[in-house]
Parts: sequence; structure tokens; C-alpha cells
Amino acid sequence: MENILGQVVNLMDLVNYQDDSVVSKEIIKKDTGNVTLFAFDKGQELSEHTAPFDALVYVFDGKAEITIAGKPNRLKAGEIIIMPADKPHALRAIEEFKMMLVMIRR
Repeated sequence: MENILGQVVNLMDLVNYQDDSVVSKEIIKKDTGNVTLFAFDKGQELSEHTAPFDALVYVFDGKAEITIAGKPNRLKAGEIIIMPADKPHALRAIEEFKMMLVMIRR
């Protein structure tokens, strides 16, 4: 994504929806962390998993359900949630949604 360095860009334009798919695009990848954009078609999901680092999710389009340690959380555009390290979490698209995932390593 070096072509966007120092450029003003719109998050909505950086990742696009695809039918029956989850699309991801890494925009920053460093040893200290990464930033990844996702576009989920309605009904698509990421199954329950854990990560060794806290992860901030910012929903910038649509609606999603993010379950953390068995507790479902509904998010809509403009909202964030922080998924704690080592806690099981899963994501499901209530409708098409786009999110930015920011993970900073310890």
C-alpha cells in the first residue's frame, strides 16, 4: 500500500464487497503491528479464534455482531470495540459491513 503513503484516501474506496466473501487488504504491516481493512458480505463470518494481542475494530460501514468470550456485541458504522488478547472472539456480518482492524504487538 505504499502508493497511499502521504495521500488522503477514503477508507470506503480501499476495500470492496464481493458476493459470498470476506475481502481483506493489509494497509500497514510492521513488526510492531498492522492495520487491515475487511469487507464482509451479508452473512459472512470469521469463526471463533484468539489472538495474542489486543485488537481494535472500527466499523466504518454496515452492521456486525462481534462475540467476545461468549458475549455478543452489535456494532454499526462509526463504532469501535477492542477485542482483548487471548480471549476467544468471532465476527458475523448482520448486513454488508466494512471494518478496520488495528493490532499492536506487545
